[in-house]
Amino acid sequence: MLSEALLQRLTATPLFAVALTLAAYLVAMALLKRLGRPPWLPAILLATVLLTGALVLTGMDYTAYQDGARWLTVLLGPATVALGMPLYQLLPRIRQLWRPLAVCLPVSAVMAIVYALGIAWLMGAPGEIIASLAAKSVTAPIAMGIAEQIGGNVSLLLGALLITGVAAIAFVSLVARLMGITDERLIGFALGVNGHALGTVRAFEIGSTAGAFASLGMSLTGIFTALLLPLAWQLLS
Repeated sequence: MLSEALLQRLTATPLFAVALTLAAYLVAMALLKRLGRPPWLPAILLATVLLTGALVLTGMDYTAYQDGARWLTVLLGPATVALGMPLYQLLPRIRQLWRPLAVCLPVSAVMAIVYALGIAWLMGAPGEIIASLAAKSVTAPIAMGIAEQIGGNVSLLLGALLITGVAAIAFVSLVARLMGITDERLIGFALGVNGHALGTVRAFEIGSTAGAFASLGMSLTGIFTALLLPLAWQLLS
């Protein structure tokens, strides 16, 4: 482990936490390239494992790391908004499918909430945990606001977001292969609705069309959930 004096000097500036985060991601991308980019192993999951190991090896406290890398979290909002560009580029194709999309989205978004809350409730989870899982299929900037509004724990929510995104990538890829689905629009929309930002990243790896429809699914799911979930939560409470 690093000496306490050196560690204090390094953590005194956010640059160390930022550099550690970027280094973990770049190493993860290099490893995935060697592994052939398996769909069940997204870069963010591998980067998280590498980053956790780096924190353990350096002896850096997680709170200090979180404070240093906090500004990276602020960039989640602009990054999400930037996904509107591929939507604009494929707007004519999206307009052609607005009817089936309008039917599928509410059903998918409600199911994503209900099954998670139902499982947590059946297992006897306390209210804070249930509230933290409610927005697990929504992109992080929106989900964090929803969790705070309904009394959830943001740290627990972020863990649920990671698990949900990884699981969605694996299951959507598996189901598409088993059912012989090759339409990038369907695969991308499913990844965006169920896997939020992680699924959208995976969709862009498949193709620009899949990425655009994943952005659409992620955005609409976030809007739909942000508008209806807090109201439904108050009524049910």
